[in-house]
Amino acid sequence: MEKEIYLDNSATTRPYDEVVDYIDDVNRNYYGNPSSLHTKGIQAEKLVRNSRDIIARTLGAARDEIYFTSGGTESNNLAIAGYLYANPRKGKHIITTKTEHPSVLEVFRHMADQGYNVDYLDVDSKGSVRIDDIERLVNEDTSLISIIYINNETGAIQPIDEIAAVIKRIGKDIALHVDAVQAYGKLNIIPKNQGIDLLTMSSHKIHGPKGVGAIYINKGIKVKPLILGGGQESLLRSGTENVPGICGFGMAADITFKSIDSNAEHCSSIKNMFIERLKDEVEDAVVISPENSSPYILNVSFAGIRAEVLLHHLEARNIFVSTGSACSSRKHVHSHVLKAMGIKTELIEGAIRLSFSSFNTQEDIIETVEAIKDILPKIRIKRGGRK
Repeated sequence: MEKEIYLDNSATTRPYDEVVDYIDDVNRNYYGNPSSLHTKGIQAEKLVRNSRDIIARTLGAARDEIYFTSGGTESNNLAIAGYLYANPRKGKHIITTKTEHPSVLEVFRHMADQGYNVDYLDVDSKGSVRIDDIERLVNEDTSLISIIYINNETGAIQPIDEIAAVIKRIGKDIALHVDAVQAYGKLNIIPKNQGIDLLTMSSHKIHGPKGVGAIYINKGIKVKPLILGGGQESLLRSGTENVPGICGFGMAADITFKSIDSNAEHCSSIKNMFIERLKDEVEDAVVISPENSSPYILNVSFAGIRAEVLLHHLEARNIFVSTGSACSSRKHVHSHVLKAMGIKTELIEGAIRLSFSSFNTQEDIIETVEAIKDILPKIRIKRGGRK
C-alpha cells in the first residue's frame, strides 16, 4: 500500500492494532447483553465494568462517577443540558466561550431558547479567556460555566485550574463543565483536585473506536438523563451498552496513559520541527497556534491561497490535514474560533490544521513541509496571486 501521512488526529485517530483485535474478539465471543442474567450477559457486564475501572483510574475518580455515551457530542449535551434540567433553581445564567466546539455552542443556543441568559466570553489573540472577564460576569443567578480544555482548532489551552479557583473564591454553587475531548489522554487530569464537576471524553481521539465516549460526573452533582428507556448507566443513559466500543475505549485509554508523557514529548518534538522547517523553507507562513498550545495541534496559515485547495493538493500526495474542526468543516463558513481570536480574514481563508500523534515521524514532517513548499506557488499562480 502506498505510504500515507496522516496529520488529522484531532478529527480522529487510527485505532491501536491491539484495540482492533480486542474489539474483534469481544464481537465474536462476548456478544451478550450486559443486562441479561445468564452467563453471556454477566461476561459482557464484567468487561464493561473493567473498562469503567480503567477510565476512572486515569482520572483519579470512582467507578460510579464514569458514564459511557456515544461520544463527545452526546457527553457535552448530557453535561450541559442534563445538569441545567436537573438543577433549575440554581440559576438561569450560564457562561461559556466564543471558541467552544459546536456540540457546546449549539446546546447553549438551545438553552437560551429555553429562557437561560447566556454570556459568551471573548478570548485574546492567543485564544485564551481572561480570568477578569469571568469574575466580572458571574452573578447570583449563575449556575454553570462550560470551558473547553484544549481548543480543537488551535490547541490553545485554557487555564482551567485558575477558572476553578475563581469559582471557589466567589463561593457560589456554580458547576464547572470541561470539554476535555482534545485533552483526555494528552494531559494528566484529576477532576476532583482541579475543581471540575463534569468532564467529557471521546474514545476515537485516543486511538480507540468511534461511537463511544464518557462523561465524568462528580458524586455531588445531579444530572437529568436526556435518553430514556431501560435505565442503563445507572439510569443516566438508557440503551444497550456498546460493549465492543466500551472495551476498545478502555484498552485505548490503558495503552495511552502508560505512555502519556513520552507521547507528549514526541509530538512536541515533531511539532517544533515542523514550525522550524516551515519558517526556513516557506515564505509567508504564519503560525496561528500560540506558543504554549497543545503539542498535538498546530494551526498555520498561508496568505493568498484557499485552505481547501491546499488540503486537496496535499491529499493527492497522500498527506491528510484539516481546515479546522472536522465536525463543521463541510459547512464552508469561516472558523468561529479564528474570528474570535481576531485573525484577519485572509489568514483565516488560508489556515490549515495539522494534528499529530505518536504514529507520526520526523520523515512525515520533512515530506509534508517539502510538499507544501512545492504546492504553494502553483495554487497561488492559479488564483492570480503572488508567484
